[in-house]
Amino acid sequence: MGVTFAERQQQLIDDLSIIDDPQERLAVIVDRAKKNPPLAAHERTDAQLVRGCISRVHLVSTVQDGRCQFRVDADSPLVLGLVALLCEFFNGATPAEIAASEADPLAALGLMRNLSPTRQNGLAAVRAAIRSFAEQQRDA
Repeated sequence: MGVTFAERQQQLIDDLSIIDDPQERLAVIVDRAKKNPPLAAHERTDAQLVRGCISRVHLVSTVQDGRCQFRVDADSPLVLGLVALLCEFFNGATPAEIAASEADPLAALGLMRNLSPTRQNGLAAVRAAIRSFAEQQRDA
């Protein structure tokens, strides 16, 4: 990975803390996610569906050259922005690094407190799915 999760998290904080208004910060995150290509229809299956989200969130997890890669799609622009940020944060890390990490970039950015409890639970489910995938790959 080269950069620790603490360094990645601090970089995100530095990049987004210049935006004082929490709603504007969320808008920037949503706009960033629009640049990601959507998942192909064959990737939007029940196997990729993250359980525990009110919005439909599909997470495609792979390992390439020993590094995890995550791609996501969601039917809500806000949820897509937030889960895309999570994926971007963990992309390129090894399964062991992710499995051992307690990093929560959304909480560190102060974004969780502006979300409904159902959205918070859904994002926790996505984070758990990323961690579970990493643990399975680490132990494989």
